[in-house]
Amino acid sequence: MKFLFDSDTWQEIYDSIRKNKVRTSITIIGVLWGIFLLVVLLGAARGMENGFKKLFGNFATNSVFVWTQSTDTPFKGFQEGRRFSLTMNDIEVLKSEYTKEIKLLAPRNQTNNLVIKDFKSGNFKVSGDYPILDQIQKKQLLYGRFLNENDISSIAKVAVISEDMYKQLFDKDELPIGQYIKINSISYKVIGVYKPSNTIDFDGDCAYIPFSTFKKVYNTANKVDWMMITAHEGTDIEQMESDVLLTLKGLHKVHPDDERAFGSVNLGKEIGKVTGFINWYAIFNLVCGYCNFNRGSFCYWKYSIDYRKRTYKRNRN
Repeated sequence: MKFLFDSDTWQEIYDSIRKNKVRTSITIIGVLWGIFLLVVLLGAARGMENGFKKLFGNFATNSVFVWTQSTDTPFKGFQEGRRFSLTMNDIEVLKSEYTKEIKLLAPRNQTNNLVIKDFKSGNFKVSGDYPILDQIQKKQLLYGRFLNENDISSIAKVAVISEDMYKQLFDKDELPIGQYIKINSISYKVIGVYKPSNTIDFDGDCAYIPFSTFKKVYNTANKVDWMMITAHEGTDIEQMESDVLLTLKGLHKVHPDDERAFGSVNLGKEIGKVTGFINWYAIFNLVCGYCNFNRGSFCYWKYSIDYRKRTYKRNRN
């Protein structure tokens, strides 16, 4: 490293630059371009990662959603094309059999209805839910609260509505909490107003009412439209999905190889695909950065070898 502080070194560098202006300019541009590309690529990778995290917001990303469709294979006397529904019995079986894997399980029932407030109305989704939904898909409340266990046990006629529903049904600056809206000609007390997520949102503008109330009003008996399952940390989400579907097939007398009977979305699996791409993209950026800076190291090493050779020749002469 001593030759860096030798005046002859810098004089030789100056002479080399002065004699090879074009080559020097191209080299400088090439190095600066490489650094620029590295910064851009690393910034893009970080931006993708931050955007991806923002996309899912407060949603539990290790989740699986399951619903029923129609069978594609005859089994145990049942014909192809049979339609069936999930039940609360399915929920209880899954809770008892997968205590180590399942952290949260939310059965859901949904429909569309006309929602009325005085002379204002709109057609919105109505969802019968348990309070546990707020743990899987956190709601940003503007007024009031979300559903609680007391609402479920008392079969309360209460509703949590979206911000857009509030704006459409209520006068400006009107306080919604404690007021009543009509859904399917039945009055519900508004206990909360939430702001729909700008990220992943499966419900949009929706009026949430207690699952027990939905069951009584719409006479759904034991039926469940679909369920949201969140796994414990460290659980193999793909294996859990496979096991849950196999258990449900057994409960509903569906052929084990039937691929159409149940629909499902494995959010953890889909997220894994994206994060895998981001990880490979980050590795690619590191390799590019290494090559770029290694190029400078190589030039430095080559120059130092050439300098030592020239110095050795001068000393011999």
